[in-house]
Amino acid sequence: MVTPLVPGTGPRTPRTTRRDGALSVWPGSTVPLDDGDLAVGGVSLTELADRFGTPVYLLDEAEVRARCRVYREAFPEAAVLYAAKAFLCRAMAHWAEEEGLGLDVCSAGELELAVTTGFPPEHIVLHGNAKSPYDLQAALRLGVGRIVIDSPSEIARLAVAVPGGSRQKVMVRVAPGIAAGGHAKVRTGTDDQKFGLSLTDGSAHHAIARILDQPRLELVGLHCHLGSQITSAKPYLAAVRRMVGLLARVRDQHGVTLPELDMGGGHGIAYRPGEPALDIAALGPRLRAELADSCAAAGLPVPRLIIEPGRAVVGPAGVALYRVLAVKRTGHRTFVAVDGGMSDNPRPALYGVRYAPRLVGRATTAPLAPATVAGRHCEAGDVLAGEAELPGDVRPGDLLAVPVAGAYHLSMASGYNLVGRPPVVAVADGRARLLVRRESLDDIRGRDVGL
Repeated sequence: MVTPLVPGTGPRTPRTTRRDGALSVWPGSTVPLDDGDLAVGGVSLTELADRFGTPVYLLDEAEVRARCRVYREAFPEAAVLYAAKAFLCRAMAHWAEEEGLGLDVCSAGELELAVTTGFPPEHIVLHGNAKSPYDLQAALRLGVGRIVIDSPSEIARLAVAVPGGSRQKVMVRVAPGIAAGGHAKVRTGTDDQKFGLSLTDGSAHHAIARILDQPRLELVGLHCHLGSQITSAKPYLAAVRRMVGLLARVRDQHGVTLPELDMGGGHGIAYRPGEPALDIAALGPRLRAELADSCAAAGLPVPRLIIEPGRAVVGPAGVALYRVLAVKRTGHRTFVAVDGGMSDNPRPALYGVRYAPRLVGRATTAPLAPATVAGRHCEAGDVLAGEAELPGDVRPGDLLAVPVAGAYHLSMASGYNLVGRPPVVAVADGRARLLVRRESLDDIRGRDVGL
């Protein structure tokens, strides 16, 4: 039997106050340089683009680590799991472990990458609304700490797969009937989407009863994930109350007190200056207080809290760099086409995310003017930034930097037009090192075996 998930022991350093103004959404290490350049982590963006080519993603290691520590400070007794779907590579798994975070994965691929990096499998939770047999086999073989059951059919399938004489710790994902999130496509706490089991129609409680009858499954708690880009604490507090109500019902009807409650992630961040973001330092005490009060009212012991931040850890630590290929003025619109696009960042096309790109590496006195930063792909919807404010003299060869590019860019990248996925470079203390190399034409040709 795997050991329980435990809170990490990484250092707890308060997050420094962020700056205001145009650089407010950039990594905290960002510094203006001469000639319009910027440095992140002590590394010039123009020098980084020259060295590694474009498009290229950089990750500020210190920013990632600082954001991990914010969570450890705000949730000192909780298990904080980094949501690997936001972005995962070996270095990212290593940073998360060093900072005392566990890991939340959604596939055998994410799981095996983490475990082969040396991440402790007992500190990993496997999610997924439709886990494949290989996903479940890998989780059992590698000894993950928890498997989150997301559908009734998964119960018997998992119970049969657990080796005799052992038990697998599981949780049940509950849809509490709460709508929260920055876009309809990222709201997962309602009854009308594919995730979880409904609290409203009794599906969640029925699944709980079935699991309690399986000798090879050990139900240790409930799971709830409301959605993404949530910028208010109110939905989380409402969800806590509903989840504690279900915990009390399980105790009353089955005589079982579940020891864990996973409230997921979805913590909103600002992509452009002036946008709202969820205050994690304030969320932690409020969420813990609501949980304690709700449990006291229900006569329950306070379960161990688990949270799963992803975007809020890695998103603001990333910057994407693109080279301008063409500038086209059509009627009243200016299109600035770059050497990347929806193959390395599909989010604007998927649900209208808006960014604030910046010209770097060249000083200019030209006034800012609205422009559409378009990608290179053969789709009219391949737009990286609509209504961007760029200098009116932007021209081919210029370098554009897009902040808040660490989450759901490369992890959602595709092979469209066979252009190859960009590399990822870590910056820290004035040094840059390659984490993930650029996908080459040889890589693409090597997969094509049909001739």
